[in-house]
Amino acid sequence: MAASVFPALSADRASNEEFVSFGHLSPFIPRTIEPVGPQYLSHARRALRGRTWSEDERIQAELNVKSVEDEEVEEEDEPEHSDDLTRDPKDWKAQDHYRVLGLTSYRYKATDEQIRRAHRRKVLKHHPDKKAASGSIDDDGFFKCIQKAMEVLSDPVRRRQFDSVDEAADVVPPSKKAKGDFYKLWSKVFEAEARFSKKQPVPKLGDEKSTKAEVDHFYNFFFNLDSWRTFEYLDEDVPDDSDNRDNKRHTERKNKAARQKHKTEDTARLRKLVDDALSIDPRIKLFKDAERKAKEQRKWEREADSRKAAEDAKAKKEEEERKKKEEEERAKAEKEQNKKAKESAKNAKKKNRRTIKAAVKDTNYFVDGTASAATIDGSLNDVDLIFEKIDDTELADFTAKVSASTDKAAIRAIFVEVAASIVTAGKASDADFKVLKA
Repeated sequence: MAASVFPALSADRASNEEFVSFGHLSPFIPRTIEPVGPQYLSHARRALRGRTWSEDERIQAELNVKSVEDEEVEEEDEPEHSDDLTRDPKDWKAQDHYRVLGLTSYRYKATDEQIRRAHRRKVLKHHPDKKAASGSIDDDGFFKCIQKAMEVLSDPVRRRQFDSVDEAADVVPPSKKAKGDFYKLWSKVFEAEARFSKKQPVPKLGDEKSTKAEVDHFYNFFFNLDSWRTFEYLDEDVPDDSDNRDNKRHTERKNKAARQKHKTEDTARLRKLVDDALSIDPRIKLFKDAERKAKEQRKWEREADSRKAAEDAKAKKEEEERKKKEEEERAKAEKEQNKKAKESAKNAKKKNRRTIKAAVKDTNYFVDGTASAATIDGSLNDVDLIFEKIDDTELADFTAKVSASTDKAAIRAIFVEVAASIVTAGKASDADFKVLKA
């Protein structure tokens, strides 16, 4: 980037002695500029796809028209249920929120956008102002039901609570004696249950071509299904009365117990459902038959070659016993050797400690004259701290140095040196030693 040339100051300002400059221009900094915007995107699209101006405009116009047409496509409005039209809005917990919004064909599969559009259709149709303008004298009860349905279904937490108890979304399992295609009858049941699984994706029931491993995995998954299903939606309303906290707590305890009861019952229901399906699954019989035939085949092969197998088994057993005996003897010898080594090391350690303590006593506990009880106690505590902080090898070296010297001052210097090395290594602080300080 070329440096800009600024014009010179005017004559009156250049000669003005009162003019003071309080700063200066910062140096130029190169910046990377990236092309953005619809014009650049249009240019890039034409360049990458080899289009002319007219071709690109035509194609984009077609895409825009298709987008508008897709947005204008709406689901067919379901007729209102008579129970919903006459329902008391205060009884909102008993209403089917999906049915109120006309989403019974979707239920828990309905997207947020479908819920929003369904709510808009119902509001446009049943808004009290619109009814008043048309001369209708109906109350706004159903409109309040619509608003409550939208309030519940637009909140992910409350929608999940409602979906947990939405019996209309459940698929009743067929009886064990029901005739028909097992896979078609039971697939719908397990697909409905799969929506409650915290772990996704959920394995499918499969068909007659499924392997034994796949079938076992499927039933094990549902036997141990980790369900997010909750039952807060069925809670009794907790009174919001600060003057009656006992009643509020009692209601909360009842709700908690009821939720636990519902959860237990639902777990038992799911276990029974899986048991029923497993008991009539035609693949289980096929797997058992195949396993029985394979077992019989193996038995036949064993009997046809029983003598050789017995001889091989005998030779193998003798070889294993020989190796086992050798291994036991080797382990016993090693154990004995380790025991002796440990005993020797233990005796050496005791001997070294006795030598060190004897050296402390011989040097009069590192003082001249009569050693006080405090000095004796401090010296012995310092020696015990040294024993605690050094290993057996260091103890042996320490003992050798002390044994090689007869001078009291030299011996004390050796003790002080060992204490200092312990402090340097971070195993103890200087304050931990009372007597053995440099």
